[in-house]
Amino acid sequence: MNAEAVNPTSPGPVPPAATGAVTPAPRRKARPRIDLRRLGRAALLGSTTRSRGLPDAIGHVVEAHRAHHPDADLDPLRRAYVLAESSHRGQMRKSGEPYITHPLAVTLILAELGAETTTLTASLLHDTVEDTDVTLDQVGEQFGAEVRYLVDGVTKLEKVDYGAAAEPETFRKMLLATGNDVRVMSIKLADRLHNMRTLGVMRREKQERIAKVTRDVLIPLAERLGVQALKSELEDLVFAVMHPEEYAHTRELVQENAARADDPLAAVADEVRGVLREADIQAEVLIRPRHFVSVHRVSRKRGTLRGADFGRLLVLVQEDADCYAVLGELHTCMTPVVSEFKDFIAVPKFNLYQSLHTAVARARDGQVVEVLIRTHQMHKVAEAGVVALGNPYAQPSDDQSAGDGERADPTRPGWLSRLLDWQRGAPDADTFWSTLREDLAQDREITVFRPDGGTLGLPDGATCVDAAYAQYGEDAHATIGARVNGRLATMSTVLRDGDTVQLLMGQDPASEPSREWLEHAHTPVARIAIQRRLAAHPEQTPGAEEPAPRPAVPEAHPHPDAPRPATGAAPARPASADVLVDPPGATVRLAGCCTPVPPDEITGFAVRGGVVTVHRAECAVVTRMKGAGRAEVGVRWGESTGCRVTLLAESFGRPHLLADLTEAMALEGAEIVSATVEPPDHQRVRHSYTVVLPDAARLPALMRAMRDVAGVYDVSRAQPQPTGA
Repeated sequence: MNAEAVNPTSPGPVPPAATGAVTPAPRRKARPRIDLRRLGRAALLGSTTRSRGLPDAIGHVVEAHRAHHPDADLDPLRRAYVLAESSHRGQMRKSGEPYITHPLAVTLILAELGAETTTLTASLLHDTVEDTDVTLDQVGEQFGAEVRYLVDGVTKLEKVDYGAAAEPETFRKMLLATGNDVRVMSIKLADRLHNMRTLGVMRREKQERIAKVTRDVLIPLAERLGVQALKSELEDLVFAVMHPEEYAHTRELVQENAARADDPLAAVADEVRGVLREADIQAEVLIRPRHFVSVHRVSRKRGTLRGADFGRLLVLVQEDADCYAVLGELHTCMTPVVSEFKDFIAVPKFNLYQSLHTAVARARDGQVVEVLIRTHQMHKVAEAGVVALGNPYAQPSDDQSAGDGERADPTRPGWLSRLLDWQRGAPDADTFWSTLREDLAQDREITVFRPDGGTLGLPDGATCVDAAYAQYGEDAHATIGARVNGRLATMSTVLRDGDTVQLLMGQDPASEPSREWLEHAHTPVARIAIQRRLAAHPEQTPGAEEPAPRPAVPEAHPHPDAPRPATGAAPARPASADVLVDPPGATVRLAGCCTPVPPDEITGFAVRGGVVTVHRAECAVVTRMKGAGRAEVGVRWGESTGCRVTLLAESFGRPHLLADLTEAMALEGAEIVSATVEPPDHQRVRHSYTVVLPDAARLPALMRAMRDVAGVYDVSRAQPQPTGA
């Protein structure tokens, strides 16, 4: 970024190594650093060639713009500059420079990022309505409705008072203006960057106040909009104001490293070029210096810094497949640090970012070098975010395809889209502000998968509550549980990156969320939806807080070979009618540990009193008895089709669950011999039912009927106990 206003009293311009800017490819000529004071004087005095072509003062803007948009119509820029220069003539900045230097610098920042002509036109005019006699209607008449809209949005942002009392409501209005077109926020971020560059002319306390707001609000916004180039430099400028001693120390470390005779990054870069050349992979290998804040973080983490800690390698290729080809060659020819690998191409970050991250160890001295691998288009979007996505109103060109990694609506990256969804539902400005600040404080996002293959982007630390509202919005009130990676989980379960989440929905659309969910909600959309619903129905008790059903018929769990007591309501049934034993005549009993039913493969063992206990062949008790030398008794199913079986059900507690479940079982012809309901654990309830069926073939239908009861999500037969249990 070359639009740097160097002020003698400022913390000092950030040198190129701090900005994180990539070394330009050889084919692009480096533009000379711009002297904004010279441009300001040119703007103030006017240009003798103004009527014949573009004013000299915006020549650098035009050059940067043509580098990204060679066929752009430059007439709007010429006319916008003429209007801005004449309107601001005579106005001065606090630094003593002509005011026109400010919109010129802001516009150059955006031009360097690749903003399209309409954005640059609005940027040149962004202060005219606020600070001059130019009206919005005049802007609209001369430049069209689109430029008028952008200038109006930026003008509203300029009126934001960041004082504690006014901040919530004004910032809410600010985001409302931004939400319709993120180009408004792009201009605002560039505006703040130039102001931060020239902050040294202000009183110390005002510097700190502006730097704090920049740190807490605008830098996270730049991160979420994917404008990494602005974010990195803003971080360094805030660092210089808020922590001047640490900034000075870090700057000294960077300068000392730059003066070293040997550069391990350059050596590894040459090695990587050789590897890729041998593999016939066309790629640019660049050294990407870390910006000051990044160096400071690394130094705090690792202590003494080594040469490779001051930057990373950036490998740029043409196609997505080339990224993985580069990765394969590096991991084959060098020693990879497996824990450092991340694939943001297959799973892009929420702010449009795509890249492969890896690290390789230098063979000679063991220094670890981080490597970023991406396509040229990915790099453009990584640096400029939404600014690089162009005019959202323009018709897509023929060579644009859905496979280029861009979203269908470039003004609505994932985070901003969610922001617009929940900010309208915030009951008041303070709630909006507090939840926004919490969201901006999240510096890492995880991706979880839905069973249908879709994904949800959530902040680190999100729970199943957050996943439910991210997927279903306010319909998530009816959620009563979830499966995480196939296992039943409560709504308070914290999700990890890569988890698969299946949300379990109740059948009552009028369901109320639990007040406990507020303790487990980390996203604004979840918290605001829950608060609004509970405020609308203060007298209703949330269904998820209802006590779980208590045990209906207590039952102990005896030794599997002990005789099972009969309940008075259960019909006596001779076991010998079900199972035939060889030799005949022995008393037969079905084991309670595995409850075999036809057509299970079975075996038997003789126990005390001449009784033969029948087990499923895979039961762990069978393994133990065989290991103890117990002889097996031949058994087989008889002609009777009746069976006695124990079923285990898992559910979430709700009123009348036990009644609904037993009714469903009765309708399938099952007679309940005994039932046990364990005490609830975080609204999760386990049931055990021993039932008699007149026909074992009806067992699958019985289990389906139990699963169909609202709140029941798992039904299985009693499983054989593990060996040694």
